[in-house]
Amino acid sequence: MKILRTKDDLKEAISKVRNLGFVPTMGSFHDGHISLIKKSKSKCYKTLVSIYINPKQFNKKKDFDDYPRNLTRDLNILKKLNVNFVFLPSTNEIFKEKRKKKIILTQKQKILCAKFRKGHFEGVLDIMDRLIKLINPKYTFMGEKDFQQLFLVKKFMSKRHKNNIFPCKTVRDKNLLALSSRNFLLSKVQLIKAALIAKYLFKLKFSLKKNVKIHNSLLIKKKELQKKFNIKIDYLEIRNEKNLTTSYKNRKIRLFVAYYINKIRLIDNF
Repeated sequence: MKILRTKDDLKEAISKVRNLGFVPTMGSFHDGHISLIKKSKSKCYKTLVSIYINPKQFNKKKDFDDYPRNLTRDLNILKKLNVNFVFLPSTNEIFKEKRKKKIILTQKQKILCAKFRKGHFEGVLDIMDRLIKLINPKYTFMGEKDFQQLFLVKKFMSKRHKNNIFPCKTVRDKNLLALSSRNFLLSKVQLIKAALIAKYLFKLKFSLKKNVKIHNSLLIKKKELQKKFNIKIDYLEIRNEKNLTTSYKNRKIRLFVAYYINKIRLIDNF
């Protein structure tokens, strides 16, 4: 396993690799990350994993400071998985080149997390654009848990790069809770609560499929959910899976949620 810290080292290491799989991460690995890496290894000749906690996608400094970090553990996991390359860039290294044109979301795209986390997805798209341009992988593997992120990255990258974004299903624990690095910040009691919320939302999604008055039902369920679990909810919305609009009649739908357990923000979709 080669650990690469500079762009020059990276270019030299991967210059002759034609079928390269790329898994972008912010570290603190769980089984969801591992599933992405295994998918890349099965589909591509060689795999590169990046670990970089991007300050530009955090709209609160405290959230960035509190984000879980465990590089030694992460590298041990990658070594056991026989990953070929690990890219560990510094902020100065990755943002050395200034962007000529600022990334701006359209008004229609400022929904769900983009509505509540100003600048978040601009930061995500910026770093993904830089990494894919630098690495030029055949496939980039991303999870569906951050479905809006996956949607925007696919849309944005298709206009700029020949790279294929490969979506991978959300990995959940035995209690149906979606795996997330932020789960490491939760206590045992909070993890139990988050799992109960996930089960509640699974049942809700199933019931909504049969409900003609979805919008009114969601408003009631949102209030019920907040009271039942004593949580703050940023949004609880049903959207068309194909284009994330609220035009979902006779379309495949997803239920999207973002909520806080104390000060820890969790997202999911069903």
